[in-house]
Amino acid sequence: MKTFQKSGLAGLTLLLALSHAHAEGTIKTALDGTFAPHAMPTLDGKVEGFNVDLVKLIGERLGKTVDLTSAQFSGLIPALQAKTYDFLAAPVTVNKERSANLLFTEGFMDTNFAFVVPAKGPDYKSLADFKGKTIAVNKGSAYDSFLREREAEFGWKVESYGTNTDAVAAVVAGRADANLAGATVAAWAAKQNPQVKLSYEYPTGLVWGLAFRKDDVAGRNLVDKAIECLKIDGSMAKLSEKWFGVTPTAGTTIVTPTKGYGVPGFEGYAEDDHKPSCDLK
Repeated sequence: MKTFQKSGLAGLTLLLALSHAHAEGTIKTALDGTFAPHAMPTLDGKVEGFNVDLVKLIGERLGKTVDLTSAQFSGLIPALQAKTYDFLAAPVTVNKERSANLLFTEGFMDTNFAFVVPAKGPDYKSLADFKGKTIAVNKGSAYDSFLREREAEFGWKVESYGTNTDAVAAVVAGRADANLAGATVAAWAAKQNPQVKLSYEYPTGLVWGLAFRKDDVAGRNLVDKAIECLKIDGSMAKLSEKWFGVTPTAGTTIVTPTKGYGVPGFEGYAEDDHKPSCDLK
């Protein structure tokens, strides 16, 4: 087994920690099974979705069995800290507050916002293009706040709905010109409903990562390398096409390995010059 350190004693310490923490051959992980299209229930009581497939592929690349649990998001981080899980398969936005308490892999996807508009509607290329439009949004969400904070600046009218599904339905019914949601949720809505299409994507500069406990550097680095493998062997692009109906653009986080381990600019990032590959043994 190769280690991630370049020198003797540090490398041996990391190797021993890695062997102890993950020698059982099973990855115990969890996610919120109600966050489509990342995870959602199936008719037979299981879960499916982008992150379900992602963690299965990570297990395959590492030669480990995946024990995946579906649970409420609010309980995932406490359970991780209690060592119920090795890491979280749920998409967690990497920010300053979370990085102070958790260790993250490199980003596996950008956490951008995106608009959904009528399938026969015009093409929008900026926020300014939505000036004067009525935009439907999930009430109380980050997207609701984003729109209301900029309502005076861009002159749009915000209509809030109990669910994002209802907000998309408002676009279909002609009660709204557009819907704003997370980019993956918006892509899923457009993929499922031919009456709407994916429109302008607003970059937030943030990414989703997989969360580990602060003391599990070895485990984080190992899974980080597996994610890099999935990016360079085309697996991540295939998952995007399968679940979002979107072929990733070159240079975006979902298909581009990040130098080092973790997310640059946030606590827990470890600069390193290893070369991304699928040689994980």
